[in-house]
Amino acid sequence: MFTRTESFREFIRYYPIVSIIVGVHVFLYFLTILPIFPNRLLFEKLAGVNLYIAAGEYWRLVTPIVLHSGFSHMLFNSFSLVLFGPALERIIGKKKFMILYFSSGIAANIATFLIKPLTFIHVGSSGAIFGLFGFYIAIILFKKHLLSKQNTQIILTISAISLIMTFVQDNINVTAHIFGLITGIVIGAVFLTTEKAGF
Repeated sequence: MFTRTESFREFIRYYPIVSIIVGVHVFLYFLTILPIFPNRLLFEKLAGVNLYIAAGEYWRLVTPIVLHSGFSHMLFNSFSLVLFGPALERIIGKKKFMILYFSSGIAANIATFLIKPLTFIHVGSSGAIFGLFGFYIAIILFKKHLLSKQNTQIILTISAISLIMTFVQDNINVTAHIFGLITGIVIGAVFLTTEKAGF
């Protein structure tokens, strides 16, 4: 389930939403390092700056989801998406996967805006990634037959480790991680317990 055996072309064909999101991550990262591109401009216009959100720049509740602060940041989040996103895209479908991913990311950014000080600045898709973990937890709670015992153990272990690391690592947006996770669980509960969910 979490082992990728597809070729590059097969991966793109089977999981187009995950592929597009990762592609956007990589594209925006390379824009920030091209010498001909004013890299600060991208962060100035797209980063989650609470002060600017309060001033009415509400797109900053969305754009930080696809913007990262460096190569390792982008690589880690993209790798996490490639690892945990495809199974969910296949299980719930492209449309619901997009709703899950971006709703979790936006909810994480809204919580960051409401809880963190106006001077707080943030980028990264970790809130959306934690939304995926939350949805897997909802599967375990409401539709556990969709996951094998081994995959259930993997998800619970990685979710627990990720949550612990949230509190012990520096420069982590704890608020985004927690509210992304909660949003994923809530969306999962709604999708998985609705009669027309189609699972």
